[in-house]
Amino acid sequence: MQMVANQTKRKMAKRRPKDANKVTTTLRFRIKDASELNRLDRLAYSVNFVWNYCNETSFNAIRNHGKFLSAIDLKNLTSGSAKDLGLNSVTVQAVCEEYAIRRIQFKKRKLRWRTSKGSKRSLGWIPFKANSIQVDGDRVYYLRHGYRLWLSRSIEGRMLSGSFSQDAQGHWYVNLVCEVSKINHQHQIEEVGIDLGLKTSAVLSDGTIIENQSEFRKLEERLGKAQRASKKKQVKKIHAEIRNKRRDFLHKETTKLAKKYHSVFVGDVSGKFVQSGSGKSSTDASIGVIRDLLKYKAIRHSGYCFEVSERFSTVTCSACHNKTGPSGLSDLRVREWTCSECHAHHDRDVNAAKNILRVGRDSLKAAKAA
Repeated sequence: MQMVANQTKRKMAKRRPKDANKVTTTLRFRIKDASELNRLDRLAYSVNFVWNYCNETSFNAIRNHGKFLSAIDLKNLTSGSAKDLGLNSVTVQAVCEEYAIRRIQFKKRKLRWRTSKGSKRSLGWIPFKANSIQVDGDRVYYLRHGYRLWLSRSIEGRMLSGSFSQDAQGHWYVNLVCEVSKINHQHQIEEVGIDLGLKTSAVLSDGTIIENQSEFRKLEERLGKAQRASKKKQVKKIHAEIRNKRRDFLHKETTKLAKKYHSVFVGDVSGKFVQSGSGKSSTDASIGVIRDLLKYKAIRHSGYCFEVSERFSTVTCSACHNKTGPSGLSDLRVREWTCSECHAHHDRDVNAAKNILRVGRDSLKAAKAA
């Protein structure tokens, strides 16, 4: 087994500041004024127009000339359009860059269209660079117009970029990507392995268990009533409540882990269990969210987070390393087992976490030796 090189992790590493003591973090603030929503909606409409132009032009270039247009090509084609669209030229360039990145990421000749109306309307999005906005107290200025913010925390560090974004309820937020210093933190424990799952959100190699709060299950009945009554606004509100409670819990738990453990080894299990009939449990577990939160929080607190292959981690005995554990869908109900070789008794998830920790250690040793 070997450590999995995550593509997203590599991209984020390229964007990190050159200073080893600096990291990037995103600060999100909600915009106060409801009267500003129409202005932001108009700007988002223009952004969608630029995106769709890039999508159509790029696809035609591939189909007719066999050429993939780069971000620079798209910038040249959209040069001079910012004034007519009511946008900042930096925003138009940022849209072109984002389109080129996503086309490569998803390996498609054409991406989804961004629509401003209808039931499948795209949520508003307006990217910008640091030199196109100004922050003054609780106001952010874009195109010489100020937007008041609910300043829930102070803005620290050097601003790099950001965006305005909209949620399903129609609320607008400003996201500021800032370069900040690492937190010099003394960790209590050197390393830990983490097994992610559905029944429990996470089980650690030292036996610690983080229970799945099942926020969706708690409000499922209330949500069903609202859906049957076609109360769309109430449905969106309940979904937002579920999401906020879930994210709040995961933020708190992953912060505790980042502060306690210096090196965190987490399994690479996929969070897409929808096809196996566990879609609701998968959404509540938020395996991908936990992993992403751990990665940046560990770095922020002067630690490390590594994604490790957890192949055979469940069936392998963490004591003698023989594959004597329960395997297959029929044995998923078996939560404890005894190794037939060394007779060690295991909790299924704790044993997997211990194996993840062992694999992570071996991978680090091999990487250092190379």
